[in-house]
Amino acid sequence: MSETHKPTSSEDIVGQKYDRCLADFLVKAGVGFSVGVVASVVFFRRRTWPIALATGFGAGAAYADCDRSFNPARVPGTRIIPNLDELKAK
Repeated sequence: MSETHKPTSSEDIVGQKYDRCLADFLVKAGVGFSVGVVASVVFFRRRTWPIALATGFGAGAAYADCDRSFNPARVPGTRIIPNLDELKAK
């Protein structure tokens, strides 16, 4: 019994990446919000800026991860090797 595998469309791949990015954003911003609330109550006499700061840090980390997922050239240590056919055409 051989199974035929249908190739995944590029729309599905982009959709999966967006879903992962959204889930990552919700988790990291939620953790940041939680840490901010705890820090606000314990250390800063119920000020609101620790909540906003920690939530922003979580959202920024999620944005950076999403950017790396859509643009792998931004991953530190990654080299982009040009196509030899493109070099010969120039």
